[in-house]
Amino acid sequence: MMDNFTPGPFTEELVTAGIPERLHEWLSGYGIGALVLKMGIHFLEMSPERTVATMPVEGNTQVAGILHGGAHVVLAETLGSFAAGMHAGTGRHAVGIEVNATHHRSIDTGTVTGTCIAIHLGGTLTTHEVVMTDDKGRRLSTARITNMLRDNGPAKKAD
Repeated sequence: MMDNFTPGPFTEELVTAGIPERLHEWLSGYGIGALVLKMGIHFLEMSPERTVATMPVEGNTQVAGILHGGAHVVLAETLGSFAAGMHAGTGRHAVGIEVNATHHRSIDTGTVTGTCIAIHLGGTLTTHEVVMTDDKGRRLSTARITNMLRDNGPAKKAD
């Protein structure tokens, strides 16, 4: 448990999404984002080098009843952006500048697992590969995301 940490308005959201307690202070003022909540993404591992999460197929399908291709990309960008943000560290943040995906296989039920592995962790750019698999370990899609790391701006004064 972190010393001198007061739970913020997003603490319950962070716990529900599987965010490790060591990252609660970092995300306490922002949460994990409305889209991540809507997609049902649940984190299993989180580090700049490797971030893993699951997402249900149900509720994320397109008209043909299979997982929407955009849902694959949302999972990939979520994982890559969180990993890049952790690498950026205090006083900095990650901004996605490129994402691409190749879809290999469709899925119409079950859970998708995204595994994000760092390809490059630099001072100004990070690149991660994200592989989405089904419950049997079959590759569904492969994505790559590049994030630019930027310094946070000056704090804004309240009016």
